[in-house]
Amino acid sequence: MKNKLPFLFIAGLILINLLSNSCKKEKQNYIENLFSSSAWQLASVRYTISVGDTIKLDTTLNTACDTTQVFTFKDDKTCTYTNFNCVHQPTASGHWGLAENNLFLNSDIVCKDTSVVGSSKPFANAQIYNIGQYSLVLLTGDIQNYTINTKRKVIRYGFVRQKAAAQ
Repeated sequence: MKNKLPFLFIAGLILINLLSNSCKKEKQNYIENLFSSSAWQLASVRYTISVGDTIKLDTTLNTACDTTQVFTFKDDKTCTYTNFNCVHQPTASGHWGLAENNLFLNSDIVCKDTSVVGSSKPFANAQIYNIGQYSLVLLTGDIQNYTINTKRKVIRYGFVRQKAAAQ
Protein backbone atom coordinates (compact mmCIF):
# COMPACT_ATOMS: atom_id res chain seq x y z
CA MET A 1 0.00 0.00 0.00
CA LYS A 2 2.89 2.34 0.74
CA ASN A 3 4.17 1.94 -2.83
CA LYS A 4 0.77 2.83 -4.31
CA LEU A 5 0.28 6.00 -2.22
CA PRO A 6 2.65 8.26 -4.26
CA PHE A 7 1.13 6.92 -7.49
CA LEU A 8 -2.42 7.67 -6.30
CA PHE A 9 -1.36 11.12 -5.12
CA ILE A 10 0.21 11.99 -8.50
CA ALA A 11 -2.77 10.53 -10.39
CA GLY A 12 -5.11 12.64 -8.24
CA LEU A 13 -3.11 15.81 -8.99
CA ILE A 14 -3.19 15.07 -12.72
CA LEU A 15 -6.95 14.48 -12.59
CA ILE A 16 -7.55 17.74 -10.72
CA ASN A 17 -5.35 19.61 -13.21
CA LEU A 18 -7.22 18.13 -16.19
CA LEU A 19 -10.61 19.01 -14.71
CA SER A 20 -9.65 22.58 -13.82
CA ASN A 21 -8.15 23.25 -17.28
CA SER A 22 -11.14 21.82 -19.12
CA CYS A 23 -13.49 24.53 -17.86
CA LYS A 24 -15.14 26.51 -20.62
CA LYS A 25 -13.14 29.63 -21.44
CA GLU A 26 -14.63 32.89 -22.68
CA LYS A 27 -14.90 33.06 -26.43
CA GLN A 28 -11.81 34.88 -27.64
CA ASN A 29 -11.69 36.62 -31.01
CA TYR A 30 -8.16 37.23 -32.25
CA ILE A 31 -9.18 39.89 -34.79
CA GLU A 32 -11.28 41.78 -32.25
CA ASN A 33 -8.33 41.69 -29.85
CA LEU A 34 -6.14 43.33 -32.51
CA PHE A 35 -8.57 46.26 -32.69
CA SER A 36 -9.23 46.63 -28.95
CA SER A 37 -7.10 49.16 -27.12
CA SER A 38 -5.15 50.08 -30.22
CA ALA A 39 -4.24 53.21 -32.13
CA TRP A 40 -3.46 53.11 -35.84
CA GLN A 41 -1.71 55.96 -37.67
CA LEU A 42 -2.62 56.47 -41.31
CA ALA A 43 0.34 55.69 -43.58
CA SER A 44 -1.26 55.76 -47.04
CA VAL A 45 -4.50 56.32 -48.92
CA ARG A 46 -4.86 54.79 -52.36
CA TYR A 47 -7.81 55.58 -54.63
CA THR A 48 -8.65 53.34 -57.59
CA ILE A 49 -11.35 53.34 -60.23
CA SER A 50 -11.77 50.14 -62.18
CA VAL A 51 -14.17 48.43 -64.55
CA GLY A 52 -14.05 44.67 -64.23
CA ASP A 53 -10.40 43.82 -63.67
CA THR A 54 -9.14 46.86 -65.64
CA ILE A 55 -7.84 49.73 -63.52
CA LYS A 56 -8.77 53.09 -65.05
CA LEU A 57 -7.26 55.30 -62.32
CA ASP A 58 -4.83 54.48 -59.53
CA THR A 59 -3.60 57.34 -57.39
CA THR A 60 -2.20 57.94 -53.92
CA LEU A 61 -3.99 60.61 -51.89
CA ASN A 62 -2.75 62.88 -49.08
CA THR A 63 0.90 62.68 -50.14
CA ALA A 64 1.51 66.24 -48.92
CA CYS A 65 -0.61 65.99 -45.76
CA ASP A 66 0.89 67.88 -42.83
CA THR A 67 -1.39 66.41 -40.15
CA THR A 68 -1.19 63.12 -38.31
CA GLN A 69 -4.28 60.98 -38.73
CA VAL A 70 -4.92 58.38 -36.04
CA PHE A 71 -7.79 55.87 -35.78
CA THR A 72 -8.14 54.69 -32.17
CA PHE A 73 -10.22 51.74 -30.96
CA LYS A 74 -11.12 51.10 -27.31
CA ASP A 75 -12.33 48.00 -25.48
CA ASP A 76 -15.72 49.60 -24.77
CA LYS A 77 -16.40 49.63 -28.55
CA THR A 78 -15.86 53.39 -28.93
CA CYS A 79 -13.45 54.87 -31.43
CA THR A 80 -11.95 58.20 -32.48
CA TYR A 81 -10.34 59.57 -35.63
CA THR A 82 -8.14 62.66 -35.73
CA ASN A 83 -7.76 64.95 -38.77
CA PHE A 84 -9.62 62.73 -41.25
CA ASN A 85 -8.89 63.43 -44.93
CA CYS A 86 -6.02 65.75 -43.97
CA VAL A 87 -8.49 68.33 -42.66
CA HIS A 88 -7.62 70.05 -39.36
CA GLN A 89 -10.67 69.34 -37.19
CA PRO A 90 -11.76 68.25 -33.74
CA THR A 91 -11.37 64.55 -33.04
CA ALA A 92 -14.38 62.64 -34.36
CA SER A 93 -15.92 60.06 -32.01
CA GLY A 94 -18.15 57.06 -32.58
CA HIS A 95 -18.57 53.34 -32.06
CA TRP A 96 -17.09 50.31 -33.75
CA GLY A 97 -17.87 46.63 -34.19
CA LEU A 98 -16.99 43.71 -36.39
CA ALA A 99 -19.33 41.82 -38.70
CA GLU A 100 -20.12 38.30 -37.55
CA ASN A 101 -17.64 36.87 -40.07
CA ASN A 102 -14.86 39.29 -38.92
CA LEU A 103 -14.36 40.47 -42.51
CA PHE A 104 -15.89 43.93 -42.11
CA LEU A 105 -15.41 46.81 -39.69
CA ASN A 106 -18.56 48.82 -39.00
CA SER A 107 -18.17 52.26 -37.48
CA ASP A 108 -20.69 55.10 -37.06
CA ILE A 109 -17.94 57.70 -36.75
CA VAL A 110 -18.75 60.91 -38.69
CA CYS A 111 -15.75 62.86 -40.01
CA LYS A 112 -15.48 66.20 -41.77
CA ASP A 113 -14.17 65.86 -45.30
CA THR A 114 -13.78 67.78 -48.52
CA SER A 115 -16.98 66.47 -50.14
CA VAL A 116 -19.90 68.69 -51.12
CA VAL A 117 -21.85 67.47 -48.10
CA GLY A 118 -18.91 68.29 -45.81
CA SER A 119 -18.91 65.09 -43.75
CA SER A 120 -19.20 61.33 -44.14
CA LYS A 121 -19.11 57.99 -42.36
CA PRO A 122 -15.98 56.69 -44.07
CA PHE A 123 -15.80 53.38 -42.20
CA ALA A 124 -19.52 52.52 -41.99
CA ASN A 125 -18.85 49.25 -43.82
CA ALA A 126 -15.11 48.84 -44.38
CA GLN A 127 -13.67 45.57 -45.60
CA ILE A 128 -10.75 44.36 -43.49
CA TYR A 129 -8.23 43.58 -46.20
CA ASN A 130 -5.38 42.87 -43.78
CA ILE A 131 -4.78 43.14 -40.05
CA GLY A 132 -1.79 42.08 -38.02
CA GLN A 133 0.23 43.15 -35.02
CA TYR A 134 1.68 46.15 -36.86
CA SER A 135 -0.49 46.91 -39.91
CA LEU A 136 -4.13 47.41 -40.80
CA VAL A 137 -5.56 47.83 -44.32
CA LEU A 138 -9.22 48.79 -44.83
CA LEU A 139 -11.10 49.02 -48.13
CA THR A 140 -14.11 51.32 -48.53
CA GLY A 141 -16.28 52.43 -51.41
CA ASP A 142 -17.71 50.03 -54.00
CA ILE A 143 -16.54 46.82 -52.37
CA GLN A 144 -19.78 44.82 -52.55
CA ASN A 145 -22.54 44.07 -55.03
CA TYR A 146 -20.95 45.13 -58.28
CA THR A 147 -21.02 43.61 -61.73
CA ILE A 148 -18.15 43.01 -64.14
CA ASN A 149 -19.12 46.03 -66.29
CA THR A 150 -19.78 48.43 -63.43
CA LYS A 151 -17.37 51.23 -62.60
CA ARG A 152 -15.99 50.72 -59.07
CA LYS A 153 -14.37 53.29 -56.80
CA VAL A 154 -12.33 51.83 -53.96
CA ILE A 155 -10.34 53.67 -51.30
CA ARG A 156 -7.62 51.69 -49.56
CA TYR A 157 -6.49 53.00 -46.14
CA GLY A 158 -3.17 51.68 -44.85
CA PHE A 159 -2.43 52.11 -41.13
CA VAL A 160 0.51 51.26 -38.86
CA ARG A 161 0.06 50.45 -35.17
CA GLN A 162 0.95 53.07 -32.63
CA LYS A 163 1.10 52.89 -28.85
CA ALA A 164 -1.77 51.25 -26.97
CA ALA A 165 -4.92 53.34 -26.56
CA ALA A 166 -5.74 54.74 -23.14
CA GLN A 167 -8.66 53.09 -21.35
